[in-house]
Amino acid sequence: MNGPRTRATVSGLLAAFALTAQDAQFSQFYAIPTFVSPAFAGTGLQTRMGLAVRDQWPAFPGAFVSSNFAIDHYMPGVNSGVGLLVSHDRAGSGALRYSSVTGQYAYEIELKRKVFLRPALQIGWANHAVDYSKLVFGDQLARGGSVGTYEYLNGASINYADFGGGLLYFTPKYWLGTAFHHLNRPNQSLLGNESRMPVKFSLHGGWRTTFRTPIIKEHPQSLVLAFNYRAQAKYDQLDIGGYFERAPFYAGLWYRGIPLLKAYAPGYANRDALAFLGGVIINDLRIGYSYDLTVSRLAGQSGGAHEITLGYEMASRGRKRSMSRRRVVPCAKF
Repeated sequence: MNGPRTRATVSGLLAAFALTAQDAQFSQFYAIPTFVSPAFAGTGLQTRMGLAVRDQWPAFPGAFVSSNFAIDHYMPGVNSGVGLLVSHDRAGSGALRYSSVTGQYAYEIELKRKVFLRPALQIGWANHAVDYSKLVFGDQLARGGSVGTYEYLNGASINYADFGGGLLYFTPKYWLGTAFHHLNRPNQSLLGNESRMPVKFSLHGGWRTTFRTPIIKEHPQSLVLAFNYRAQAKYDQLDIGGYFERAPFYAGLWYRGIPLLKAYAPGYANRDALAFLGGVIINDLRIGYSYDLTVSRLAGQSGGAHEITLGYEMASRGRKRSMSRRRVVPCAKF
């Protein structure tokens, strides 16, 4: 196999990948809510940090590993929240990588007592790259693993700006929001062609109820029901479920898919996974773990998906008391 012919083949494969690429997904999407929408920036009491790492389909070689780190802060003096989101995806034994750094701003409007609306914007800078040296080409196999076609290919890496926005409405018991990512549809082609990233739309919301019993007063119990619908290009999915929280523990169950209304192809239902999650809250630290049980055609082959999240919220005692009385964001925390 000669160099030009292989370059054409690789070009076709990368072009196809670029056309079908979708954003990373997380089962514990509310562990880092600013990944869902910039409107969540500053919905903590003061300063909040979060980390999420997801290993998807580990039974397959070159599985997807995604990670997010976020920090956001609420500024009551100007009714604003600011956030910073750092994301990184790795696929194909590290050959294909995506990294981004995003700044976020949300303005909080109190419509009436304990009823809020938060419009938000975000601006990010992304890097999309492929390392050809980590790919195996046909002529390398023919030569017994010696250096082959990739020595004729230049390293591919592109940078681009990425814009998005969101809107969040919430009361002490429920929330409803929407977000748009990649509004400028950046060109993500690694080959100098044009491959526009499709806009991602999401609609998310939920309801929380907290109850106490005469016996248990210091450890309130909460039931949270929530959903997160996402659509990007011709693909869409719905996460729906909830969890029960009784400090310091919580447990929940989520379902991902739209099996009755949508299909990937004739006879191929839109269903993905059941996600089981659990964790512990220790003072201001949250530790979560979830496992996705695949229920699609890949069931029994993919190895599911493992996800670990950490969250930490910093606030002075005075801030906790004053802000919790005036403004409580009821959204799920995992």
